[in-house]
Amino acid sequence: MLFAFGGLSAMLAAGYGVLFTIVDEYNTEYGISESQIGYVIGIGFLSGFISQVAIAPYADRGHARKVVVVGVLVSVAGLLLMAIGTTLTPIIIGRVINGIGVGAASPAVRRIVILADPDNLGNNLGRLLSADVFGFAMGPAISAILVGPFGIPAPFLVVSAAALILLPFVARVPVDETAVESRPQNRLAFDLLKIRPFAGATILAGVAFIMIGGFDALWSLVHDELGTAEWIANLGITLFAVPLVFLGPWGGRKAQTFGPFKLATIGLVAGAGFLTGYGLLPTGGLIFALAMVHALSDGATISAAGVAAGMVVPDDRQAGAQGMLGASQALMAGVMAMVTGEVYESFGRTAAYSVVAGSMLVLICVGLWLARDAWSITRPLTPDADVAATIPRGRRARGKR
Repeated sequence: MLFAFGGLSAMLAAGYGVLFTIVDEYNTEYGISESQIGYVIGIGFLSGFISQVAIAPYADRGHARKVVVVGVLVSVAGLLLMAIGTTLTPIIIGRVINGIGVGAASPAVRRIVILADPDNLGNNLGRLLSADVFGFAMGPAISAILVGPFGIPAPFLVVSAAALILLPFVARVPVDETAVESRPQNRLAFDLLKIRPFAGATILAGVAFIMIGGFDALWSLVHDELGTAEWIANLGITLFAVPLVFLGPWGGRKAQTFGPFKLATIGLVAGAGFLTGYGLLPTGGLIFALAMVHALSDGATISAAGVAAGMVVPDDRQAGAQGMLGASQALMAGVMAMVTGEVYESFGRTAAYSVVAGSMLVLICVGLWLARDAWSITRPLTPDADVAATIPRGRRARGKR
């Protein structure tokens, strides 16, 4: 099950990321500027935000499998429109449609995986979230490899085909749908933000995508500016994703036992430091080397916010919770993609990376303040142990099952 859902999540996320390394091709072949591409990237995240808020909660109402299948088909339709579009308008429309599909399907997938084995939430969600981030990071690499020999439509077509191939496998997996009497009455999941540790986890999850979005949006541009060999720039994007696959399950387990809020803080503060370094280092080779260390840090910590959210909300609200998490990620990444492109064009890479890093640090503080009651929350890994999350001083997050 994890293999099929992980692969599907990776392909959905890759659809978000394929634009990052073809800015020059869009400019040369279609006459679309760098700043316009920044808005295309950002609007996909924003449509995903709306979808994860408005559609994802239906997966908690007995429709998880249907939401996954329909979401994937809608996502593929958007990618195909982007493949055939040669002007800004159809590309933007395709990006919006793709964002709606991904925003619906991804939280439903996470709900299915969380409830399939709640005692091993950290390991399983770590695998899934790692696949998600791996796909997001691999999107630019897929474009870098395919666009040169096969043209701009190639990465969109390849990602679409891969998602459609995986869809029948996940459509046959048994799904623990919510019983009729237990289905939540709320159509949206905003009420979950009343659980302050969940609100904190939502912000920290968004900070992770500010980091990833800033990294991907600037990577190709910065290496072009510094005259880095193209193969080094492309290899860096590919290698960055590798530790996310191998370290994700370990990071999920560690978040569950060490504390997801603690681990998320370590990883995100380190990430802000790495981004600052990218803006200061003088050569592409040094940036490449720093990125490899950054990849190890992200691989070990990136799933922590998602694990935190899964530990502080009830079972029957998991899709809505993961939708809110994804909405935060989409909103923050979308806004940052737009802002980063503008700052880079006007003030250069040091300022652009500094804006991303500074935004991360401010939001980390906000998230930790909200989650302060659950700072030390943990859950034993062994199935026969008490799986109730433990919060110091007997204070449990409201809404915890």
